[in-house]
Amino acid sequence: MAGLPSGRPRVGIVSDIVLQRHRLQAATSKFGLDVCFTGDPDRLQDYPEFPDANLWLVTLEDEADHPMLFDHLLGNTDAPVLFGLDPAPKPGTTDYFRWEQRLMGKLEQQLGHLEELDSEASLQELAEQSPMEAPPLPHWIPPAASDSIARDIWILGASLGGPAAVKTFLDHLPPGLPVGFIYAQHIDGNFTDVLTRVLGRHAHYQLKSAQTGYQVRNGDVILLPVEREWALDDDGALIEKDTPWPGPYGPSIDQVLLNIADHYGNHCHAILFSGMGNDGAIAAPLLKAYGSRIWVQESNSCGNSSMPDSVAATGCTSFCGTPEQLARELVKTIEESCLLKGRQNRDSA
Repeated sequence: MAGLPSGRPRVGIVSDIVLQRHRLQAATSKFGLDVCFTGDPDRLQDYPEFPDANLWLVTLEDEADHPMLFDHLLGNTDAPVLFGLDPAPKPGTTDYFRWEQRLMGKLEQQLGHLEELDSEASLQELAEQSPMEAPPLPHWIPPAASDSIARDIWILGASLGGPAAVKTFLDHLPPGLPVGFIYAQHIDGNFTDVLTRVLGRHAHYQLKSAQTGYQVRNGDVILLPVEREWALDDDGALIEKDTPWPGPYGPSIDQVLLNIADHYGNHCHAILFSGMGNDGAIAAPLLKAYGSRIWVQESNSCGNSSMPDSVAATGCTSFCGTPEQLARELVKTIEESCLLKGRQNRDSA
């Protein structure tokens, strides 16, 4: 199919394995699909009115136990039917998130792109917001030198609802923090200029498009393009690869986390904002192993909380909050680090 059916696509789930039904329902709901039926084969065959699904997912422990199912199913629908899906692993594990992504790939082969993205109109609405006064830089944080190379990088990962959340986060940061940001936003590539203009309008941090050979400075917010993968060379300078981002959407937040942490190690941290799907959940445990901080936006403040909820489910997150709270926590974390360095310097003097 070239695109999505009108409205939210409807999925029917048939399995004689209760746990598999439950996890298929949870995963398809996370992808923005309506589940119009879920049950075992007997329930479907006894259903008074055959469900009107755009796609059927069927997983059976033993097909021989249900000889009439396929004739009943195929005789009542013209919708595609996917048989024999892999059993779902335990939720919260890397295997589970890989299973979700494989499932999403199969669904998109039949239904087209599933992830909802911010529209140009929603981005323009952000531009109409009144500017806010910058909060002051705390006394114990020395202002970062102009144009100095960032020693610490925070990756901001987001999808649907992300631009509004990231803008609020940046607007609540004081100028002069010794930190650089790399921003990975799932977005229609045609809207990146609008996004750059909107987020750079009132923020105290400079939103810039990635450029080959550029080293991230303190105060930068580097927006990664959606078309091809970006990484860092041995000197920490941005490089564009010839290959597209892995996965269905660019930038791949998982890949961004891996590419940046490969150079910065425990000086690379991440905040996962509003979005659909589970991008970031596979790489989060690897960053935690480096000693990185992984934070997420809390569910009630998200336009869609699936992505930060998935990352939180890995058990790797150390803070959860609204965009305003995330900004305050970042300032507090940097202030505590500066105080600790000050004590160490006094002790060694």
